Amino acid sequence: MHIVISYESGIPIYEQIKSQIRGEILSGKLAEGAMLPSIRMLAKELRIGIITAKRAYDDLCAEGFLYSVQGKGLFVSKINKQKADSFAVNEIRAKIKEVAAFAELNSVDVKIIKEIINEILGE
Repeated sequence: MHIVISYESGIPIYEQIKSQIRGEILSGKLAEGAMLPSIRMLAKELRIGIITAKRAYDDLCAEGFLYSVQGKGLFVSKINKQKADSFAVNEIRAKIKEVAAFAELNSVDVKIIKEIINEILGE
């Protein structure tokens, strides 16, 4: 598992960790049942606080991507295609809501947002 932290991105470190681990799980790089580094080991490797590492792992457990076995560690959960797709759609929906809120605050017309999306998607 390879995690890269960017301090300049403005994204909280625990969110960066979650996103990268989640991506490795969904892409199959981290297989079902794979053991993850302990919270202390992750914190040491990334040179971050233990609380930050714990928050990332706790959130991934709450989302169903990881599970904990008392005294043994954290492991990758079984992720079915439907759950993965549903998660991705919900994340996209949340990001689009953020864009819509930003656009509304800055008086950007909905037509322009649609044009930008179509442009990005190459339509």
